[in-house]
Amino acid sequence: MPPLVIDIRSAEDSRDVVHRAVQALAEGQLVALPTETVYGLAASALNEDAVARIVEVKNRGGKALALGIRSPDDVMDYLPDLTPLGRRLARRCWPGPVTLVAEDCHPESLVRQLPRSVQEAVAPTGTIGLRVPAHPMVLDILRMMMGPVVLTSANPKGGPDPVTADAVLDSLGDDVQMVLDDGPSRLGQPSTVVKVGAKGLEVLRPGVVSAQTLTRLSSLMILLVCTGNTCRSPMAEVMCRKMIADRIGCTSDELGDHGVIVMSAGLSAMMGGRPSAEAVDVMARLGLNLADHESQPLTTQLVRHADIIWTMTRSHRQAIASHWPEALSRTFVLAQDQTDVSDPIGGPLTAYETCAEQIKGELERRVAELDL
Repeated sequence: MPPLVIDIRSAEDSRDVVHRAVQALAEGQLVALPTETVYGLAASALNEDAVARIVEVKNRGGKALALGIRSPDDVMDYLPDLTPLGRRLARRCWPGPVTLVAEDCHPESLVRQLPRSVQEAVAPTGTIGLRVPAHPMVLDILRMMMGPVVLTSANPKGGPDPVTADAVLDSLGDDVQMVLDDGPSRLGQPSTVVKVGAKGLEVLRPGVVSAQTLTRLSSLMILLVCTGNTCRSPMAEVMCRKMIADRIGCTSDELGDHGVIVMSAGLSAMMGGRPSAEAVDVMARLGLNLADHESQPLTTQLVRHADIIWTMTRSHRQAIASHWPEALSRTFVLAQDQTDVSDPIGGPLTAYETCAEQIKGELERRVAELDL
């Protein structure tokens, strides 16, 4: 029986398409899905027969198949021992064209709940590959599934990467039961496959995202937050950068080359505002340049990318927790005793000096605890 082809670009109700795809997968059918990279072939990871058919169609010969999961938040369910670097890449690269591979050895991994034959298909050598595709309909399908999907490119082993639904039909024919047609793939090349472990990252297959970009995305990012981003958090930013550079043995300008990024933002900041003259003066006395600083508001992207967020006050942390609850575990009041760093704005120069001294003392304690 020829596959059912649904042109999702002209579908009257996208929700109906999602439900039909979810039902097909739940019934054990193989479904070709559009992604931002190439078209993928999917099967429910809870259905042994469907996964066995993918293995047969792909002729993988013991090579692992990846799992498609719903969101970056799910990664720790499958890889509880994932390194901080791996968690960082998942948070910054997903949804997107990166497949993360890591050791699969934790007894509480959700992989352990998959059928034995499926575990052998996705982790034959003790590692597991995970992907969160950046395609809105595919994400909707994944969110409605009872479990993950086995996801691989929709072509036989060694065949050209399928970037259209017609290419899928030409190469797989009746081996696939449903094809969702969304026209040519946006990026038209495979995802980058990167292995992460205790020793760092290793690109196993080049793809959309370059090794250089992955290295940059794997940097430790520290974000300092206050209200207006004109005095407290900018002073904290330049002092923090200098302390970490001294500890690593480089200049502040070279921190990025050593895998550390330090930034600041304000909950109510305007874009491009100038720092207060008093803050610039106080930092200059410490040999630090704050004159070139431009304020920026705290954004979802900054919060998502930050590994550590240090706030000047408890209310700043509470505001972040209220707006971005998923970041609460990464957000801390700068002072370990939970005292607030008072806002010197509008006060005399001595208020800025006192503020800078308080920030400096708290940063010295925080930076000493960093695993650099």
